[in-house]
Amino acid sequence: MLNLVSDSSCDLISGELNSPYARLTVAPMCLHVGGQDYLDTPELDIPALLSKLAHHRSSSACPSPAAFARAFEGGDCTVCFTISSNLSGTYNAAVMGREMVLEEHPEKKICVIDSKSTAGAMVLLIRKAKALMEAAAGPEDFESICDQLRLYQAALRTCFTLENFDNLIKNGRMRPLVGTLLHSLGIHVIADATPQGTIHVADKARGEAKTYKAITALMRQSKDCTGAEVVISHCENLSGALKLKQQILEDLPVHSVDILPCRGLTSFYAMEKGLILGY
Repeated sequence: MLNLVSDSSCDLISGELNSPYARLTVAPMCLHVGGQDYLDTPELDIPALLSKLAHHRSSSACPSPAAFARAFEGGDCTVCFTISSNLSGTYNAAVMGREMVLEEHPEKKICVIDSKSTAGAMVLLIRKAKALMEAAAGPEDFESICDQLRLYQAALRTCFTLENFDNLIKNGRMRPLVGTLLHSLGIHVIADATPQGTIHVADKARGEAKTYKAITALMRQSKDCTGAEVVISHCENLSGALKLKQQILEDLPVHSVDILPCRGLTSFYAMEKGLILGY
């Protein structure tokens, strides 16, 4: 049994994997909004959170090293995926949690991988780890699995389009320059993740249809998408996600396109109508 651990920016929930070979534990992020703390758990009311975000100061905090340590103690072989270390302290917290566990249990194997991304890319990493474990001969394949996951991570890409970049800008994740573009009526900014896991403004388009075409063009430029798996995370925007899925299937030779709702952390930054793609 492979013990998979992630922070809640993966948009999945604990126990969601249906496999006798791998289980998933999600360490929740914490959102500070209007003087209150909200754990990013399945019980979090996303529409209520978004409504409160519009009127209150806010920030986010990563899981503690102790939270990761508790999750790591649940298995002999653990792979942990975190949101980009250039966007959050989560990776460092996970590394500290690993050291805490190894001091007490040096026999355990714990691999922490910086996704250099968030949302869909982390989902794809978790699914890949599950598939590799199901194909493995046994625990002796653990190091090989970790090596393959690092290579897979380097090949993944992320892009997104948001209608509101306020929280990314206010919390220092994105340069204020972007905000001026959004004041132009109907302009959508398209951004992607750099190989280092920072945010880069890649393009802009006027109107929904042109935005989705620009996204598929960016995907085509960034890698060979033949046979690629795509995950779209949407923040209260299922209709937009479905239209973008159709555009991707028309324009690119991908294998599949899955749609997931954003959980708390990704909703916090994507804001209403935001779309995040991992592929």
